Amino acid sequence: MKFFLDNIWLIGIALISGGALLWPNLQRRGSRVSLLQATQLINQGKAVIVDVREPAEFSAGHLRDAKNIPLKELSNRIGELDKFKSKSVIVVCQSGTRSAKAVAELKKAGFAEAFSLDGGVAGWQAQGLPIAK
Repeated sequence: MKFFLDNIWLIGIALISGGALLWPNLQRRGSRVSLLQATQLINQGKAVIVDVREPAEFSAGHLRDAKNIPLKELSNRIGELDKFKSKSVIVVCQSGTRSAKAVAELKKAGFAEAFSLDGGVAGWQAQGLPIAK
């Protein structure tokens, strides 16, 4: 007990730093796929890619064969994706934030296999994976 009282500041700092390291993992919400899992699904032909970035961002560079449906238009254009309900849907944005919102919307619409790409297009490019323009 004396040890804890004498070192309360060190223990507090250790707990805070541990919490700061865990915070990014605790923030992740929804279904996500890693870059490796995404490339495997794409190469096997088991997935369709939906890019929810704005058209200007999309035209600057996107994953090959991605369909561009901006997040703000997704609710109105979700019918375009109905034929892909039997496939996995990988939703992509720049960093992974917008795609998580889109995945939630797709799941509400009945897409059981909807995933957000972990790291988004930025993570894809950082790994040197191909981008179409």
